[in-house]
Amino acid sequence: MITADVVKKLRDMTGAGMMDCKRALTEAGGDMDKAVDFLRKSGIAKAEKKSARATKEGKVACLVNGSGAAMIEVLCETDFVAKNEKFANYVDGVLARTVAADGDGCVTEKVQAAEKDGLVAMIATIGENMQIRRAARWTSSDKIATYVHMMGRIGVMVEVAGESDEEFLKDICMHIAAFRPAYIDSSAIPAETIAHEKEIAAAQLAGKPANMIDKIVMGKINKWFTEVCLVNQPWIKDDKTSLAKLKPALKVKRFLRWEIGEEL
Repeated sequence: MITADVVKKLRDMTGAGMMDCKRALTEAGGDMDKAVDFLRKSGIAKAEKKSARATKEGKVACLVNGSGAAMIEVLCETDFVAKNEKFANYVDGVLARTVAADGDGCVTEKVQAAEKDGLVAMIATIGENMQIRRAARWTSSDKIATYVHMMGRIGVMVEVAGESDEEFLKDICMHIAAFRPAYIDSSAIPAETIAHEKEIAAAQLAGKPANMIDKIVMGKINKWFTEVCLVNQPWIKDDKTSLAKLKPALKVKRFLRWEIGEEL
């Protein structure tokens, strides 16, 4: 006999609805393991139906654990689900497993493969299409800091070498979140990108004396560096200075800034 307590136990295990659990237990002849398998198989069918639906909401989450750190972006369909506790717990679980795994750099495909079954189960439970859009894992003997803004709309992860305290690392993360730098410094910009910017700047100076153009172009390029380079941008807490001036001995080794739904 399939009692209400048994149905509730299956629901607690899987997060599926009461009627789905009762039907699964009936199909499985009361066997709990078979009922779980039945729900997972049903979840796969539901996930396939939902897979074409747009996922424009979600959450970016970050975590540092010892010498390892990770950041993930998980998308869903609605803001309501993005703020749902079950969704948040799922994201936190994926994040913890990503930190505990191996790898350094982009681990998106690895995480997507490892979390495939769990994602299908969550789609069945939540009732919306979801996707693990991207994941990164770093290991470092230096310092890694993370920051999440707007309840997970924006996430930042940065690795630095040199003297810096937790408060200043948080300031760097907040700066990256606010000012969207594209590069660490000018040395990180591809030569062809700089050449293209010089070409544009020169075209804007048509008609000026040739001996002036080079000087004006370099002035424009240096100004552009203050717009796109992290260390040269006006500092978040004092726009009269910059990270390069504040901490000349501090080396930013890498950073990530992810925003929900941005173009990759």
